[in-house]
Amino acid sequence: MRFFLIPLLLLSGLSQAADMTAAAQASAKELAQASGCLSCHALTEKIVGPSYASVADKYKADGDAVASLAQSIQYGSKGKWGRIPMPAHPSLSPEDIKTLATWVLTVKK
Repeated sequence: MRFFLIPLLLLSGLSQAADMTAAAQASAKELAQASGCLSCHALTEKIVGPSYASVADKYKADGDAVASLAQSIQYGSKGKWGRIPMPAHPSLSPEDIKTLATWVLTVKK
């Protein structure tokens, strides 16, 4: 029985992303705008950082995608998408960070 539990756990992060309502997605986009995220990222085009559609595509099979993205948002990252580092966002609440990470995974080209 444990054998079947592992794939379910891996898919749980992706199912969270797929379950966002349109209102939740709009709210998350407003949060991204207010937090300065859209200064470096766009939905479908590379600006300073990768497009959110590219991020969603890269992490589409990663069961830990929400947690991984949340960590990058909170602590920043370096070297995942090139030489320009992503700054940390320590002032965002854990709920806001999870909302942003979940939303990014819903963006399509």
